[in-house]
Amino acid sequence: MEGTAQDWQRRRVAELIATASIELSPRDELAGAGLCDLFPAGTTVFVSHPASASYRDIVTACARLRQAGFVPVPHIAARRLASLEDAVDFLHRATDEADVSDALMIGGDPAWPAGPFRDSLSFLASGLAECHGIERVRFASYPEGHPHITARALNAALTAKLELARERGLNASLVTQFGFEAAPIEHWMAGLRARGIDCPIEIGVAGPASVVTLAKFAVRCGIGSSLRALARGHTAFARILSEAAPDAVIDALVSGEAEIGAIDGLHVFTFGGVRRTAAWIQSAASASFI
Repeated sequence: MEGTAQDWQRRRVAELIATASIELSPRDELAGAGLCDLFPAGTTVFVSHPASASYRDIVTACARLRQAGFVPVPHIAARRLASLEDAVDFLHRATDEADVSDALMIGGDPAWPAGPFRDSLSFLASGLAECHGIERVRFASYPEGHPHITARALNAALTAKLELARERGLNASLVTQFGFEAAPIEHWMAGLRARGIDCPIEIGVAGPASVVTLAKFAVRCGIGSSLRALARGHTAFARILSEAAPDAVIDALVSGEAEIGAIDGLHVFTFGGVRRTAAWIQSAASASFI
């Protein structure tokens, strides 16, 4: 029985890794046909909205990805949209030029909105998404909390967004911030299920990168409680030189599925580079079948 359980664990880990979505910048040179040598056609690719990019850059990247056989999911960063006209143009172009029907709605990094939308809930309430052919909306979620939003406010906003999406006939799911430990994620998921929230959840993980790079992004994103997981088993000097991959946290999450319920998917943040992430996915998925 032990061998059978271990085999199932390896197969489940392989399945999650092989079918994971990835995320890249709209100006990444691989955002298009260049990705074909690294990932299979049909891979879901999220296109982020950094401060250096415009919504037109996102649409262009989504169109290239769609043409190359991938499924683009643009970030709609509400506070980055300067006007209602820009929002309409963004969605019109995304659906018309890239056949987008799925989007991740986030507030965005700016402290103050550039236009009429103060957060993702206000954008959702505008009705623009469904009017322009968006059928599925994903909402960012934070198992370890948000550096600038209280847990109570996060919970209230998530409930409101899920209820509104349901009223509008939109399929809703969650994509979590990345983390380095399973326990905070499992605790958060259990809390959601206890509140009756049963929508699909994709767990965010950080693709392979140096520990220094991961720590930098973790501090920026407020991933505090699991940051200590990066330091385990290394001296201070070794941590500077070492690379970390999410194998351990994925394995732990799969082990806990019997208690918290099945994970609907993984979402990989490519902090260490898209090529490095692709190599890890190919290696990890293959190794899990050995």
